[in-house]
Amino acid sequence: MIQTTQLSKKYGSAEVLNINELEIPTGQSFGLVGNNGAGKTTYFNILLDLIRPTTGAIVNHDIQVNTSEDWKAFTGSFIDESFLIGYLTAEEYFEFVGDLRGMNKADVTKFINQFDEFFNQEIIGKKKYLRDLSKGNQKKVGIVAAMMGNPQVVILDEPFANLDPTTQIRLKKIIKELTENREITVLISSHDLTHVTEVCERIVVLDKGKVVKDIVTSAETLQELESYFAV
Repeated sequence: MIQTTQLSKKYGSAEVLNINELEIPTGQSFGLVGNNGAGKTTYFNILLDLIRPTTGAIVNHDIQVNTSEDWKAFTGSFIDESFLIGYLTAEEYFEFVGDLRGMNKADVTKFINQFDEFFNQEIIGKKKYLRDLSKGNQKKVGIVAAMMGNPQVVILDEPFANLDPTTQIRLKKIIKELTENREITVLISSHDLTHVTEVCERIVVLDKGKVVKDIVTSAETLQELESYFAV
């Protein structure tokens, strides 16, 4: 479970996040939506201890993320291309991440081979540095790397952006398969209401840093979200 309590983030007098309480049960596929500046990436950055909260805390499986690094062993994430190492090829990067996750070269190869269709022959074996890949292909590498080492928690910020329609469909299938066993918690932020309602069983809407909706996904959810953002 991921527990958020009395969480806030301020820059000077400007408050960009204020979440009194939020619990995400283990095994849930959780979506975070909102307009630009709503606080989605700020929340993920605090969850990953990339920035420190002004008040409050996030606890990831009984570990407070800003006081211990033990959560890193079971948490995978991809926020943006800054997570990548630009001067490595995709293969070198996967081996690097795999080593951090306790995987040998054979383990890494076996894992990566599962994603041949997702990569669409555009990444593996191309001898290209990550910095020379398209934004979409960089995102593919980051997303797959986030799933290495059997993480209990996977955090993806705007995973569908910069991906072509075919790859978006393949990614939705991957995410659904990831959460089938109810043991892996997947957190996704997205501007795409259609995609997030298709892959997330619960969706929280942030507006100016605050939770304004907490929805269990149903057949009516997409229309409810569209109506909210149309106002």
